[in-house]
Order: sequence, then structure tokens, then C-alpha cells
Amino acid sequence: MKYTGWRKPTPGLGVAEQLAQAGERVAVPKTRAFVALKRVGAHIGLKAGDMMLLDTLGAFTQAQDWEEGQRPIVWASNAYLMEQTGYSLSALKRHARRLAEIGVISFQDSTNGKRWGRRDAEGRIVEAYGFDLSPLSARVEEFEELQAELQVERDLCQRLKRQITVARRMIRARIEAALSSALRGPWRQFTGVFEELLDRLPRRHEASEQLERLLSWFKDLQERVEAAYLKAIGAVKPVENTDDKDVEVTKKTQDMNPREVISEPHILTTNQLNPVTSNSSKNEEAAGVVPNAPPEERIDRDLEDWVAEVRKKRTALDLPTIMRACPEFASWARNMGGFLNDWGDLHRVAGQLRPMIGISEHAWNVAQDRMGTQVATAAFALVFEKHSAGEVASPGGYLRGMVEKAGAGELHLERSFYGRLSGQAA
Repeated sequence: MKYTGWRKPTPGLGVAEQLAQAGERVAVPKTRAFVALKRVGAHIGLKAGDMMLLDTLGAFTQAQDWEEGQRPIVWASNAYLMEQTGYSLSALKRHARRLAEIGVISFQDSTNGKRWGRRDAEGRIVEAYGFDLSPLSARVEEFEELQAELQVERDLCQRLKRQITVARRMIRARIEAALSSALRGPWRQFTGVFEELLDRLPRRHEASEQLERLLSWFKDLQERVEAAYLKAIGAVKPVENTDDKDVEVTKKTQDMNPREVISEPHILTTNQLNPVTSNSSKNEEAAGVVPNAPPEERIDRDLEDWVAEVRKKRTALDLPTIMRACPEFASWARNMGGFLNDWGDLHRVAGQLRPMIGISEHAWNVAQDRMGTQVATAAFALVFEKHSAGEVASPGGYLRGMVEKAGAGELHLERSFYGRLSGQAA
């Protein structure tokens, strides 16, 4: 974008102009360009308001504007666009800026900042200044490829969700069967872990990596529950009739007519030599059945270690959790960097946003050195969100305090993020 002196240039606007120049060299029908964008719009950070403005701008263009060598430039006034969209002037500027920063439109500015244009007798644009939609032509193949990747991802997520559903139903069925039969086993511990995993089930769309991790936890729990259930069932000794007389008496007892008065005793066959006087607790332990389950079941060390490991993994921070817990930071991050694939993208954007909230380069470097790149990036996201909400007056000082806590082993970022998510749900 040529610097005219009144619009501050940014890296995003410069990239948008480069895309506009590339779009001028290709011919792409308007319908194809808009369909490709709308299928991935939310994924690259566009909001509904952005799409409404883009649709309004697209309505001004004509078919010949999208031919090779042409640029679909719209020079509608702010007053007309405000009338068509219902936006205020500040909202209109905000949405236009986001469209340009994400790279779907470019600004073709005149020296005085006014929009105007003219067409020749054939309706082709001869000269124009305003909103340039050429970047759409340059990125149409990129958007179509991204849509194909997203479809593969959605299909994978659906398969993972179905597998998670099967696993959790099997776990629930086994635990309920064991409790109803009063089988001995660590069922309360299993139930606690199961409920924690259920809390992690996505309420909205989550990446397949998160679902794969959840599925592995559910399958691991399912294997342990199944093993404990089979062990408890195997510990229950079946009733065997070793005495023919007992068998005959038992059969007779079962065939009795309830209306008849029978004076004969009902004989219960058992493997115990003295079922009346033997220690009942020993009998129950031998059978593996606990009629009245104690307050806390004993679990082996291996299970305790596994439960601790699952809980540790559960609190590990991931990209979707940070973006959901910090919506203001997420909005700025997407506007600055577009689609964020991994921690590397988020770290890069954090470095760009750092000066905006007054964190010095030295403080940022110290945080990365002492906390690690990933933790420092997560900490920055939290500081940015709190500063935007007016909760933190000195972001630099707050970040230094987090570095000190991390050094003392007292920093628990996952609690802060999950706490903000709980507050949003409330």
C-alpha cells in the first residue's frame, strides 16, 4: 500500500496490498471467491459483522471487475455503507480494518483520503480509490485447500467423538454393575476420574489433537475398569453342590408350593464347613463381595500413580483453552496473525502485541528465559486479557511477578485459565 500520509501503514496492510497485486493477475469469478472465503471465514478469524460488510462491498462489483488485469474496487461512501449495514462509523472502520489486516481486502487510498472512481463505456474501471477486493482472487485456491483440510479434520473429529461415546458408556456400565453387585474394587476412585474426564468433554468444537488425547484417557480408564471388574468377578466363587442329598433337598425346596405348609427346613448349600459360626468378614473377603462398602476403598499404588498422571495431564494448557479463556486476546491475536496453527504462531503474535500493553523487551526476554517459550506465551495471554479488562494496571510488573512465582514453583496458570472459563460459563 502506498503511504499517503494519513493512514498509518502496518505489516498486515502491506501484505494485503501484495495480495491485491497478485489478484490482479488472475481471473476468478466473484461467486467462487466469496464461496471459498465464507467456508473458512470463521476459521481465519472473520466475524459475522466482517462478512456483512464484505457482502455489501461485493454487491457493488460487476462481473468484468474480476477478470484478469482488473481490480474490483468499491468507492461507496461511509454514509451509504452505514445505511446499508446499520453500523456506526467507528464500527464500520473497525470491520474494514479487520478485513484488511486478515488479508481479504486492501485499501486503495487517494492523496486526500476520498473514495471515488469512474468506468469507461464498457463498464470497466478506469480509475478508482476505495476498498479493493483483489486479495480474494489471490487467495481463492488457498481458501479452497484450507476448506478441504477442515473437512478432513471435521470427519476425524466426528469419528473420535463416536469412539469417546462408546468408551464412556462402557465405563459407566461397568462401574454401575460393580457398585450394584457390591464388588470389591476402587470404584470410587474410578468414578472420580471418570467425572473429571466428562468435565473435559468439548462443549464446542475442539481440535482433533484434543479429542485424541481425551480418547486415550477414556480408553486407558476403560481398560483399568474392565480389568478391575473381571478381577472382582473372578474372586466370587460359584456355588457348588457336592452332596447328592443336599442337591435333592435344594431341588425340593425350589419346587415347593408356596400355599402348602411345609415344616422341613430350607438348606443352603455352601463351601464353608461351618457357615453359621465362621467369620463373616473373612467370608466376604474370600468372595470378593462387600455388602456394605466402606467409606474409602483401598487402591493399589499403580492406580494412584495413574490417577495422579491423568490429573496432571488434564491440567496441561492447550491452545484452544487459552483462546476460549482469553477472548479479547484471541481477537487481537487473530487480527494480527490470521489463523493460528500452533504455539509458534501464538508466540510470534504475542511478541507483536507486547509493546501495545507496555511490556518491555527485556521483561519479555526474561520471562521466556525463565519460564520457557510456551509458558511465557500463555502468561502473556493472561496478562493481556486482564489488562484489557482493567484488572491489571501495570502489565510489565504483573508479568515480572508471574516470573518470580514460577521460579518459586508457585505459578499455577491452569487454575487461572480454568477459573476464567468457569466465570464465563456462570
